[in-house]
Amino acid sequence: MRKFVFSVIFLTTFISTSFSQSQKGIIDEVIWIVGDEAILRSDVEEQKAWMQYQGQVINGDPYCVIPEQIAINKLFLHQADLDSITVNESNVLGQVERQINNALSQVGTKEKLEEYLGKSLADYREGLITMYREQSIIQQMQEKLIENIKSTPSDIRRYFNQLNQDSIPVMPAQVELQIISFEPPVSAQEINRIKERLRDYSERITSGKTDFSILARLYSEDTESAKRGGELGFMGRGQLVPEFANVAFNLSDTKRVSRIVQTEFGFHIIQLIEKKGDQVNCRHILLKPHISLDDKNNGILRLDSISNLIKKNRMSFEQAVTYFSQDKNTAMNTGLMIDEKTGTSKFEYQDLPQEISKVVYNMNVGDISQPFSMINPATNKEVVAIVKVKSKTPNHKANLTDDFQMLRMMYESKKKAEFIKEWIIKKQKETYISIDPAWQNCNFEYPGWIKK
Repeated sequence: MRKFVFSVIFLTTFISTSFSQSQKGIIDEVIWIVGDEAILRSDVEEQKAWMQYQGQVINGDPYCVIPEQIAINKLFLHQADLDSITVNESNVLGQVERQINNALSQVGTKEKLEEYLGKSLADYREGLITMYREQSIIQQMQEKLIENIKSTPSDIRRYFNQLNQDSIPVMPAQVELQIISFEPPVSAQEINRIKERLRDYSERITSGKTDFSILARLYSEDTESAKRGGELGFMGRGQLVPEFANVAFNLSDTKRVSRIVQTEFGFHIIQLIEKKGDQVNCRHILLKPHISLDDKNNGILRLDSISNLIKKNRMSFEQAVTYFSQDKNTAMNTGLMIDEKTGTSKFEYQDLPQEISKVVYNMNVGDISQPFSMINPATNKEVVAIVKVKSKTPNHKANLTDDFQMLRMMYESKKKAEFIKEWIIKKQKETYISIDPAWQNCNFEYPGWIKK
């Protein structure tokens, strides 16, 4: 909810080309004109087929809902053109390659994918580029329109006081937590074991005994790319961690294997597939050092000592965070965890990592947990941690004291939605719109499409 994206983002999905063959018997026709842009019947049919394939619910007659939503997008795209809004092409290409790689991992080969789509991979890629580019432009246009919509405390109080009692939401139980976590040190023997395995893989690849992609499928611990023989797809430098990017972008020979690269995710070897502008496509093999039971127990004992120092008032929890925590997402924030969904420090229990949720459920405010181990969601690596309960809020009707930030988001979302709705109505009046009579018998969300 930190970024408001209006619900009308709805694109004629070129990725629905797999359904185009079923539409070959239909004589295409222009059904709407918005400004100087046409909406074709085939656009609607393909969008409908794609939504059905995805299991999306279409609220209403699809031959009314879909063309209206496409028309709304054309209003945003036209305004974006007037405002000279551009997109980051590197990000667009990255999204496209991830989509293609995901499709390839499900289908198996390029040839099978092309057969399934009924068109070449190059045409499929161009359609995706258009789709993701337009999606990005529409989102930026919406964000520009609403960027100045802010609220004051008095706005929030007035909004809350005007709510009907039956409309005040019931807030689920929430908890605020501070955390100290670090990775137990990995033994030198384990690191040497990992490096030796990667050297062996490099020798087998360089000598021609084994293909890189085969070894990646068999042994890489990056499970997603392993399905594709270690291929990551085209990515910009900013999409990769610096240590990996520095090596990947300096590769020039597609037959060579990089030196061993250490990142926060583990140890890698990399092979270049192709460079294209400021993007690189490479494959890699990732191996992660495994923490021994002794190393984990030593980490837990260390955290137990830190916890005792805090409980004896020898240092505060906040000081301990500064000295010991390796969690880069919380270390500079006195250990306070932030819920990415809401942008606030209050979590519903279901939104916490499972290991933390189980630990804190029966704790009281001010309690510090026993040390425990968990998988860090950001790096997928095992860490040891302790948490402190900063606050707990039981199920309750929303109020200004406990839920001010949530009420602020509700109020601002409402104001932004109202602004976008008014903007669309205004644009309808200013834009030339023509709808084929056969497509006019609709209960549109915005009746202004049909000029009286």
